Amino acid sequence: MSRQFLAEGELTLSGGGYTIVGVIAVVALAALVIGYVLLKEVLAAGQGTTKMQDIAKAVQEGAAAYLKRQRNTLAIFGAIVFVLLFALPADDWNEKIGRSIFFLVGAAFSFAIGYLGMWLATQANLRVAAASREEGGREKAMRVAFRTGGVVGMITVGLGLFGAAVVVLVYTGQAPKVLEGFGFGAALIAMFMRVGGGIFTKAADVGADLVGKVEQGIPEDDPRNAATIADNVGDNVGDCAGMAADLFESYAVMLVAALILGSTAFGVHGLIFPLIVPAIGVITAVIGVYITKAKAGEGGLVTINRSFYISAGISAVLSTIAAFVYLPGSFSELTGGATNESGNPAVIATVSVIIGIVLAAIILKLTGYYTGTEHKPVKEVGKTSETGAATVILSGISVGFESAVYTALVIGAAVFGAYLLGGGVALFAVALAGTGLLTTVGVIVAMDTFGPVSDNAQGIAEMSGDVDEDAAQILTELDAVGNTTKAITKGIAIATAVLAATALFGSYQDAISKALKSIPEAAEASMSTLNFFVNTVVSPNTLVGVIVGAAVVFLFSGLAVNAVSRAAGAVVYEVRRQFRDIPGIMEGTTRPEYGRVVDIVTRDSLRELTTPGLLAVFAPIAVGFGLGTGALAGYLAGAIATGTLMAIFLANSGGAWDNAKKLVEDGNHGGKGSDAHEATIIGDTVGDPFKDTAGPAINPLIKVMNLVSVLIAPAIVQFSIGADANVGIRIAISLVAVAIIVAAIVVSKRRESVLSDTPAEAKA
Repeated sequence: MSRQFLAEGELTLSGGGYTIVGVIAVVALAALVIGYVLLKEVLAAGQGTTKMQDIAKAVQEGAAAYLKRQRNTLAIFGAIVFVLLFALPADDWNEKIGRSIFFLVGAAFSFAIGYLGMWLATQANLRVAAASREEGGREKAMRVAFRTGGVVGMITVGLGLFGAAVVVLVYTGQAPKVLEGFGFGAALIAMFMRVGGGIFTKAADVGADLVGKVEQGIPEDDPRNAATIADNVGDNVGDCAGMAADLFESYAVMLVAALILGSTAFGVHGLIFPLIVPAIGVITAVIGVYITKAKAGEGGLVTINRSFYISAGISAVLSTIAAFVYLPGSFSELTGGATNESGNPAVIATVSVIIGIVLAAIILKLTGYYTGTEHKPVKEVGKTSETGAATVILSGISVGFESAVYTALVIGAAVFGAYLLGGGVALFAVALAGTGLLTTVGVIVAMDTFGPVSDNAQGIAEMSGDVDEDAAQILTELDAVGNTTKAITKGIAIATAVLAATALFGSYQDAISKALKSIPEAAEASMSTLNFFVNTVVSPNTLVGVIVGAAVVFLFSGLAVNAVSRAAGAVVYEVRRQFRDIPGIMEGTTRPEYGRVVDIVTRDSLRELTTPGLLAVFAPIAVGFGLGTGALAGYLAGAIATGTLMAIFLANSGGAWDNAKKLVEDGNHGGKGSDAHEATIIGDTVGDPFKDTAGPAINPLIKVMNLVSVLIAPAIVQFSIGADANVGIRIAISLVAVAIIVAAIVVSKRRESVLSDTPAEAKA
């Protein structure tokens, strides 16, 4: 349990403290500058043929139109939450205003990074396709694709670090509370972008595959398929925009948790050190991006992994130096007096950070093993294609289950190791492990963006027909590498969610402790945080909370997958209609109506994202106000544990199915057009909403629910104990939250499913 060395409001920065945080802010701005330099390099690359440019332009326009409409939808949610934050307890109006304003800042940063990721990916996919046609095409194409990700990575770490540094400079003692708003804004918008973009991309992808590849027997990105443009648009709004926003909120929320617990455990040193570590990550991210150069005959994944390991190792060394230079050698030096805490703060900080860095490296290795085409699990999934789609699905599910166990155990070991190491500041040690993992975020974002950019490049090449066989093979290889890097980044993202959620659980406890101290009746009864939790946690309410938390993860995942199913059904019927009713499409003499499919998935994805979002925000409110703080603690525990396993299972099953399909398409087990190929296509369509919609969205879901719990904890205590206790208000708030969730689910269920071959315009 963390020890309160210094009251939160008493924290002040000395001249040296201001200098350090100011330097960190400058480092953050330098990251933005480096991102701009990389951006200019990417945009300077060749753009290929006119036909390739025309296809890329259609993708760019579709992606921009979707995000513009999504922005308008999210603005409504943002405005409502901005107002509601004023209703929550705070020490003073300065804190309330700062929390609400920085909620908007976090939300704006999250959306901006998502939009940048989408925009740049739609520019780079064309350039990667063009580079594959040039001499040294493999190395050039890989360089453009990875440096595109490098731009997004630099912007992610730059804005995240700059936002946190500014809050610390302006608010100091109140910075942890203000940062709750910053992190909440980032997480909420990222979750909506993840869900909406995931529904868009997988509805288009599944619909395109089922009609084009399975029914018509044409290639994946054949221009005769009306869903191909929507499919390529989806890669950008889902994989690029959604994941960029997701990793930014992971960065922001982890910093929030570290700064809250650090200020409690180490005072001002604990407020500043968690900023120093990700500042080091900026330096190592630059190194990681620039040293990623493919060697002749070397696999792309080997190149990327080598860069990751080198940058991670440099982060470990520099973080160790920073800890021993900045942190005092004893707790008494931190507190300015005697203390019964033992251990060396610098040692605790160093080892905790290294635990986080090592965790990222192990997850990279584990996920790569279970989803890479060169390893046994994916090869076995590919082999089962010889006996049909059912065995492909069963083997992929098995891979997901098995990989989830080992990855979850590794994450659990990292959390427990940091917790044991930390002693009296255990939760801060866990948060520092999270900041250690953050030092790799710049390279992780680059790895993630590499995937959809390569996928889109292959699509543009195939649709244009302007690349030769060698260039097509280069793009196929890069696409397979991208499938694995996307799976790796999803695994690392869920690890940050667990570390942040564990740390935020400590923040939840601190919020309750502070609320209890402000209530005279609780103080008079000597109601400490410990006995308050004993009286509430050791009760049937807690078990109910655990069950509800686990159930919400299942419900959230089910809503996301079902949304893809409904939207994909609409795409299937629209593509079938065009093949049937528009003469000349199969002959290639008539251009399909691409825009109609883009409109269908845009409409359906924006409509479907509301229910999962409302569930994430209002479920903890319903549990907390209805059953109490102990039940809410159980709810968070159930959601974290179940969410960890579910997210890894979904992501790795989907990744294994996707790459098994790539194995068959490379000529194994009968190759393209064979029964085995059709079986793997079915497996891939099942895996699409798993790995790119439901699975990744669980990551921001966990953090949104944790941040909502931290924000509402003082109000729950206020209405539970003392002069302001009012069971009626508590129950009323809970019932309203339940009513909102039920209404959203009912509306979602009543939406028409596509049950007949009705033209899309009749259903709009």
